[in-house]
Amino acid sequence: MGAFDFTHALLRSPARTVTDGLRDGDHAGPAYADVAREHAAYAAALKDLGLVVEVLPPLEAYPDSVFVEDPALVFGEGAILLNPGAPTRAGEVGEIAPELAQRFDHVLSIGEGHVDGGDVLVTPSEVLIGLSARTDRKGANALIAALAGLGRKGRMVATPPGVLHFKTGCGMIDEETVAVIPELDDDNLFGRLRRLVLPEDEKPAANLLRIRDTILIGEGFPKTRKLIEDMGIETRALPVSEIAKIDAGLSCMSLRWQAAG
Repeated sequence: MGAFDFTHALLRSPARTVTDGLRDGDHAGPAYADVAREHAAYAAALKDLGLVVEVLPPLEAYPDSVFVEDPALVFGEGAILLNPGAPTRAGEVGEIAPELAQRFDHVLSIGEGHVDGGDVLVTPSEVLIGLSARTDRKGANALIAALAGLGRKGRMVATPPGVLHFKTGCGMIDEETVAVIPELDDDNLFGRLRRLVLPEDEKPAANLLRIRDTILIGEGFPKTRKLIEDMGIETRALPVSEIAKIDAGLSCMSLRWQAAG
């Protein structure tokens, strides 16, 4: 199977407290009903693309818990419990842990430091871990050790100032190409991967998500969609305007993996 041939996805319904989710700045938060609508459209798209989708119940005590990718990282080989950098999100790890234990034979933990899943980009050859305000060097080193336990290579990279999460500014398009905002157009970050630099006025499109043969992308980015479709890859636009108000996008709303066999 290819790197994007996911078979399963684990999501969590947004809590009504999602209106109080973390955000970088003092702009208004989202409306719960609109987040729920966007989340439902996202889940429906994953199902339509052939994934087995499970949706966990909301956690009202954790406004950001809809973003299940931040407290954990999953592969077909197993799962790794992370430790989000925001103190208000620390308890999400304990909530997701038993769910992963039911689905994976191997569940590891970073044990120390902080890592947000939004700073972790999985490529076919290695896992890039972006240092940021939410991911520190101690956590990144612990994650590299945990990845080795699953037979994977991790590498620490720098997230440029002004970019909240590493994946705020990049996303895999195919096994050899990564979409990047201009600030991340750097050989040192991505090695041999080709870089598709996004238009300056469509930088939020970078948090895209490849599922099988389709790229999921936020609505309102026609230039980026054309760039991708010119590569012969189908795109599907999804509403993310409300979720974007709490600094999130498509990749962070699910944990995705390929089941063995």
